[in-house]
Amino acid sequence: MTAETPIDTVGIIGAGSAGQAFARVAQRASRKVVIANSHGPQSLAAVVDDLGAGVSAGTVGEAAASAMVVIAVPWASVPEAVANQAWEAKIVVDQTNPYIFPEMKLADLGGRSSSEIVAELVEGARVVKAANTLGAGLLGSDPHEAGGRRVLFLSGDDGAAKAVVADLFEGAGFFPIDLGDLATGGPMQQAGGPLAGLNLVRLP
Repeated sequence: MTAETPIDTVGIIGAGSAGQAFARVAQRASRKVVIANSHGPQSLAAVVDDLGAGVSAGTVGEAAASAMVVIAVPWASVPEAVANQAWEAKIVVDQTNPYIFPEMKLADLGGRSSSEIVAELVEGARVVKAANTLGAGLLGSDPHEAGGRRVLFLSGDDGAAKAVVADLFEGAGFFPIDLGDLATGGPMQQAGGPLAGLNLVRLP
């Protein structure tokens, strides 16, 4: 992977359990966080207070202005959540899983990975699929276990973008594993794939 300057602020679109868990990952890696939802910053006072130092509430536009932006909304909400933002050259971390609520069934993606679809919605961005294989409680907890580090998978078509995301995970204490491009790694990671829900620890 090509070296690239680490980012210091992570924007997170989606303030539910998944978005809050990623915020805790970013905090462990000593990154600042701007977290947003569809209801506006004023609705996030309790969330920001709970997350603590380094986390602020913003609009979706303010979160999307970060060099790294995490998409952490329900699958059906993704198009609206990412609309009307400037994505060119941004690193977009796709934390979504293609579940349809409230039925809890997998969406029909026409044979493509969910991240390939997300990449079309954020045209020009460098999409990295990551942080979607673990439940929010596990993702947001200390990744050091049994003397080792919890594994996080990632995939994407841009090596430099993957390196930046991997650097954040390593800074948070995880052991990142690169699965290749979105077409290869995405289906393995997303809900219904062989790595979904798998909790692995890399021992020394």
